[in-house]
Amino acid sequence: MAAAHVPVLLDRVLALLAPALADRAAVLVDATIGLGGHADALLSAHPSLTLVGLDRDPNALARSGELLARHGDRVHLVHAVYDEMPDVLTRLGYRATNSVAGVLMDLGVSSMQLDVAERGFAYSKDAPLDMRMDPTAELTAAEVLNTYPAADLARILRDYGEERFARRIADAVVAARSREPFAYSGRLVQLLYDTVPAASRRTGGHPAKRTFQALRIEVNGELEALRRALPAALSALRMGGRIVVESYQSLEDRLVKRSLAELAKSRTPPGVPVELPGHGPQLRLLTRGAEQADEQETEHNPRAASVRLRAAERILEAAA
Repeated sequence: MAAAHVPVLLDRVLALLAPALADRAAVLVDATIGLGGHADALLSAHPSLTLVGLDRDPNALARSGELLARHGDRVHLVHAVYDEMPDVLTRLGYRATNSVAGVLMDLGVSSMQLDVAERGFAYSKDAPLDMRMDPTAELTAAEVLNTYPAADLARILRDYGEERFARRIADAVVAARSREPFAYSGRLVQLLYDTVPAASRRTGGHPAKRTFQALRIEVNGELEALRRALPAALSALRMGGRIVVESYQSLEDRLVKRSLAELAKSRTPPGVPVELPGHGPQLRLLTRGAEQADEQETEHNPRAASVRLRAAERILEAAA
């Protein structure tokens, strides 16, 4: 569990959010609070800060609640997916637009979820094919494997896992489940070893990596939730408010990049010689491309190896 307690790029996150939080009674939404490492550091650095922490995993909320209890009523923890941010803010008495000074999104599966074998996220351990970030949700990876038609399985593997052999794997899964339904990850991993060509296994990393990513994204609706959450998070920022997003795979990072870039552009039609009122860029990008962890941090915390951090500041008020 050690890696689970090491917040990724903590110093950089603190530095990027500090100008929006300093010397004021600010509100920050930690949209994926996890074990609360980033949140604890932010609350300690800014004594007037109020933090709204969201997570779909009730186990994570319980653990972070223990860590953050010392900050008292400055912390509001809510069992919710990040695309529910507008409703959460409204329930807590804040506006859904132009009301918060900061938003932090640390995306993907947490180290705590990976480290608990029975959650089924890690292909290195034979475990039930679960993969639910919220254990109260209904859909599991086993149900996806055992009930989806081959065409849908191939689409998921291709779109969410960027798997070259998506159709071959989907057909192999359908054939195997006709003999016995899938229940544990070890059998799926063996099928992938048998199905993915040896040449690809030698150069493309572990053959289960892309399939497990695709199943996890499907089970948790991660990309659809992120597509809804990003506009909501950006609209919630007040003038001078800042958003920091940490992604751990290319599909997430592309969504974040596009969302930030779109609002960092002028909406004045081409050819108009002056910026039209209210049509200027709504965001100022704070990072040049996506920032990565350095070798020292990656060595200390292997989860940081795949992080891509992007950040922006609101410079034009969002439409209410």
